[in-house]
Amino acid sequence: FLVHYRALIFPFLIRQGKPTPFFTFLLALLFCVYNGYLQGRSLSNYAEYPSDWLKHPCFIAGFMGWLIGMAINIHSDNILRNLRKPGETGYKIPRGGMFEYVSGANFFGEILEWFGFALACCTIASVAFALCTLFILGSRAKQHHQ
Repeated sequence: FLVHYRALIFPFLIRQGKPTPFFTFLLALLFCVYNGYLQGRSLSNYAEYPSDWLKHPCFIAGFMGWLIGMAINIHSDNILRNLRKPGETGYKIPRGGMFEYVSGANFFGEILEWFGFALACCTIASVAFALCTLFILGSRAKQHHQ
């Protein structure tokens, strides 16, 4: 969570675009740090798993969902970053990857990622984070689609 892709890696990969206000960046960073603390505390202090949890279908399906979601998220962001040639402006419809199936493939990937995490962890904190991600990114995806 401290090296969260969307908050700390993705911004450095963007070639051009509108600058992000510092306050927005700061709020995103604080959210990631606090959420990372809550998730870590939940997993380390309150979650109890049987010794064979890593072989349990919930963990395996959740881990696979997280991994596939992350791959979709990163691939979709790569498609979005390369939509326009340097100096080009204007709206373009992304093509390829999951954009062939959903208009907000990057949002879909991140939502899948965190629901996979929630399934793998089976904690209240991870489910709450997955639901918040769904509501926030779902509304952004709807706006982008329109």
